[in-house]
Amino acid sequence: MFEQEIAMEKRQSSVVPLLLIVGLIIAIVGVAAYYVVQNKKVLSTEDAARLVTSSLNAQGPATMEFRVGKVATSIDERPHDPNYRLLEKAGFIKVGKDTGRTTDVVLTPKGEAFLKDIPGVSKSKTPNENSETYVVPLADRKIVGTPKVNMHGIGRATVEFTWAWQTTPMGELFDAAGPQVKSFNTWERGTLINKYGAKFYHGDTTRVAMNYSRNDQGVWQIASE
Repeated sequence: MFEQEIAMEKRQSSVVPLLLIVGLIIAIVGVAAYYVVQNKKVLSTEDAARLVTSSLNAQGPATMEFRVGKVATSIDERPHDPNYRLLEKAGFIKVGKDTGRTTDVVLTPKGEAFLKDIPGVSKSKTPNENSETYVVPLADRKIVGTPKVNMHGIGRATVEFTWAWQTTPMGELFDAAGPQVKSFNTWERGTLINKYGAKFYHGDTTRVAMNYSRNDQGVWQIASE
């Protein structure tokens, strides 16, 4: 009986280390498998392109605005400034004579038809005035080519991409390198660029790098850090 108990104790003493070793192996394999799975969850170029496009769209388009009706002159609104004269040169509006602090600005049939062909144009009544305000998109930011994804460990990535302006017909009119804007003098061109939305829309592309991280739900988003 005593010899049997000793043999049983020996078997038990040998089983415990074996179980510990097996448990350790399982834990190591589990951790390794977890990292393998996580490392496979890279940000694909297709997903990166969608993320970048969403980020660019969230910034909204470049816009310009003008008023028609009885437009009151103010610090921000001057019916004889280059933006109104540019629209008048294109035949889209007609700027009348001043009557006190107001100027009659009329949208021509050509201008009305022109605005109808531009998606996203908005029109609203100007508070406390007998005029309407038009806000017209000039250009949207669009991704060019395929973004480059650089992974930084698990769930973190930097996306390098290039974007360029995609103009509307009004954006073509307000292109700083276009013949319409270049027909103004240097000071007026500077005013159009600095104040009224004119840009070199067909100039060099812009290269950007953005950091993204994957949250607990597996969704990639702009990194908060």
